[in-house]
Amino acid sequence: MAEAMIVLLTDFGQSEYVGVMRGVIYSHSPNAQVVDLTHSITPQSVREGAWVLLMTYGNFPKGCIFVSVVDPGVGTERDAVLVETENYVHIGPDNGLVYPAASDDGIRAVYRIEVPEDASSTFHGRDVFARAGGLLDAGERGLLNLEGKGRFDVEMEFYQEGRSGEVVRIDRFGNIITNIPPMEKDEYMVRAGRLEAPMGLVKSYGFGPREGAFLVVGSYGTLEIAARNAEASRMLPLQSGDRISIE
Repeated sequence: MAEAMIVLLTDFGQSEYVGVMRGVIYSHSPNAQVVDLTHSITPQSVREGAWVLLMTYGNFPKGCIFVSVVDPGVGTERDAVLVETENYVHIGPDNGLVYPAASDDGIRAVYRIEVPEDASSTFHGRDVFARAGGLLDAGERGLLNLEGKGRFDVEMEFYQEGRSGEVVRIDRFGNIITNIPPMEKDEYMVRAGRLEAPMGLVKSYGFGPREGAFLVVGSYGTLEIAARNAEASRMLPLQSGDRISIE
């Protein structure tokens, strides 16, 4: 019988790869409870995936196993890891993806997962990470041949200094999400690259002006650039990872 919920985060979109990962998990743990956090991470955007995982993992019950795959370095020398934190387990590539969430909860141990000899060099999501999640859920930890690693190779951090930070995600509504907290004011100056524009802060999307971009405090508690019934990302030349200041 399954002992924990398995939570999936990938950049696979609406592809068959998600279903295949689920199939592998169920083949090892038929009673597994599998939940999709998201598969809409921008392809290859490790930073975006790391931010989403960091900001959402705490909404899940303690003991959950997170299987996260945003892995442009699949098949290279980067390690596959299993990380035990104070309240959860994270499985994924050692490329920075799981580090912020794991360190936020408190890292207890980091292990290297042995990659099976017959694993595809292009689909570790199926042959390494989903397999590891299913075996762990089924109580077959010993079959993973874990090796103590001690620490991550890539310790990703999000840039923030004063009122400067970064764009951490463009969501499906075209909202430009930053990691910058709000201040007690209603008018801001937004600067990023060649962009320099004043923007007002409104309570929610429906209170924004009918034209142009504005700011809201999103569900993560940070400032977002939004547009009313439109996609702010189509108006402004910003993407995940860009530096930005809002003051």
